[in-house]
Amino acid sequence: MKLGKAVSTALLLSIGILPVTLSACQKQEGPAEKAGKEMDKAVEKVGQQIEKAGESAQDAAKGDKK
Repeated sequence: MKLGKAVSTALLLSIGILPVTLSACQKQEGPAEKAGKEMDKAVEKVGQQIEKAGESAQDAAKGDKK
């Protein structure tokens, strides 16, 4: 019975410590990675604007106005 409690306790402790351990292993973002993410966001926004402009041009060509 004592062995079962010891195993259960060890298992519960390891499960509780695991997320803390894993989060400590993640590397911090450096300035280049942050800049890259900002660049990705900017490119995405530009792509959306180009898509909107293309849709507006198609509507204008059809004679529709929005």
